[in-house]
Amino acid sequence: MTDTPVFDTKVAVVLRDDLLPWQELNVTAFLLSGIATSAPGLVGEPYRDADGTQYLPMLRQPVLVLSAGAEVLAAARANAVGRGIPLAVYTRELFSTGHDAANRAAVAAVSAADLDLVGIGLRGPKNVVDRLLKGARMHD
Repeated sequence: MTDTPVFDTKVAVVLRDDLLPWQELNVTAFLLSGIATSAPGLVGEPYRDADGTQYLPMLRQPVLVLSAGAEVLAAARANAVGRGIPLAVYTRELFSTGHDAANRAAVAAVSAADLDLVGIGLRGPKNVVDRLLKGARMHD
């Protein structure tokens, strides 16, 4: 019998359903970096192979990757903010920026309700995350 941890939280990334494959990967990577740094203890210990080579640590729990239309993303963002669930956002404008300061400036230039979201990442209590992401489906 293996000791499988039971997590009281869920980590999810929701991608807009009209993205190109390279965009999906880019958005997922950026959103997960936000989740990984959002709370202490989310990242585990470094990995080592049998030869002793060390590798970077990763998130300690599974990540669900979902897809949805623009309306579902906007509603999930608004509801997460309303419930106090921290989240990472990626807007369409970020595909044309080249660095962190430009990314933050692009988001800061648009009101929350008008963000052209192409992805969100969040971590919260399982039941809350499930409700927030109603209408999203498993990414295929």
